[in-house]
Amino acid sequence: MSPPPPPPPAEARLAMMELANMISVPMALTAVIRLGVPSAVWAAGANAPLSAAELLPEGHPDPSVLERLLRLLASRGVFSEHGGSPRRFALTEVGCTLVPGPSGASYADYVLQHHQDALVAAWPRLHEAVLDPTGPEPFARANAGVPAYAYYGKDREANEVMLRAMTGVSEPFMEALLDGYAGGFDGVATLVDVGGSSGACLEMIMRRVGTIKEGINFDLPDVVAAAPTIAGVRHVGGDMFKSIPSGDAIFMKWVLTTWTNDECTAILRNCYGALPNGGKVIACEPVVPEETDTSTRTRALLENDIFVMTTYRTQGRERSEEEFRQLGLAAGFTGFHAIYLDPFYAVLEYKK
Repeated sequence: MSPPPPPPPAEARLAMMELANMISVPMALTAVIRLGVPSAVWAAGANAPLSAAELLPEGHPDPSVLERLLRLLASRGVFSEHGGSPRRFALTEVGCTLVPGPSGASYADYVLQHHQDALVAAWPRLHEAVLDPTGPEPFARANAGVPAYAYYGKDREANEVMLRAMTGVSEPFMEALLDGYAGGFDGVATLVDVGGSSGACLEMIMRRVGTIKEGINFDLPDVVAAAPTIAGVRHVGGDMFKSIPSGDAIFMKWVLTTWTNDECTAILRNCYGALPNGGKVIACEPVVPEETDTSTRTRALLENDIFVMTTYRTQGRERSEEEFRQLGLAAGFTGFHAIYLDPFYAVLEYKK
C-alpha cells in the first residue's frame, strides 16, 4: 500500500477550495439573470456602472446581498467592478452576452435552461453514470425515469426555455457560419436541415444564400407541426433513423453529440443515401481537442461533454476531429474536412 502523499502546499489547498465551492458561480449567475440585473445595467445608461441599491427597488432592506453576488461574478469576468462606496458594477463583454440583442435572444436563457430544477437534480447522481454506463442517464434517474427530451415534451415552460436557449446560442454562431462559410453552399439548390426544429437556422441560411431554391426543415412530426410558415421552406416530419429527405446538401447543428457512435453512423448513413454523388453533409458540432489543456475553449467543450452525459445520454458524447472522421467513413463518406470558424462549434463536411 502506498504511503499517503506529503502535506499539500497552500496553493493546492486553495485551488481545491475554489473547486469545492464552484457551484456558487453558476447559481449566482442564474440568480442575477432571474433578477433581471444584466438587462437593468444595460438599460439604465448603455452599461453605466450601477450599485446594488440602484439595481433594487427603492427601500430594499439589504442591497449587500446582491452586491455579494455581483462581486463574485466580477471575479469571474461577468461584471467589472468600479471602486468607491458603494461599489458599482458594469457588464464586461462576457456579461453583455446576457443582454437580449435585436431579435430578443441572448445567452441568458441558455444559463437558465441548464439550471432548471429537473436538470440540477441530476448532478448528484453523476457517479452512477460511471457505475452503470449502459443504464439510464443521471437526468432520467433523478426524474422518475423520464428522459430529458420526454421531459421537455411534457413540460411546456421548460420546453420554451430550452427553445429560447437554443436560439440564443444559435444566432451568433449562424452569423459566424454565414460570414465564413457562405461559399460552402455553392451549387446547393435544395438544402435539408436535419433536426431543424422551427426552421430558424434554415431561414437564416436561405436569406443569406440566394441560390438555394428550396429548404426542407426535417424534424419529429410534433416539432414541425408547431413550426412557423417560412418562405421557401417545406416542413417535413419523420424519423432520421429511418430515412431523411433528399437534397443537394444536408445541414445539421448539434445533432450528433447526444447519440452513440452506432446511432451517429446510422444517421450519417441515412444522410449518405439521401444525397447525390458529390453531395455533402454540413454538420456543426463541438469538437474536443486531442490534448487536454486549461484553456477556456477546452474547458467549455469538456464541461459540455459532461453536461451531455448527465442530461441527455451517458453514451452520447462530444468527439475529436478524428472520431468524427471515423463516423463518416463508417457511413460510406469518402471525404471529410473540419473548418474552425467559432471557438465552440466546428463545421464538419462529409462528402459523398
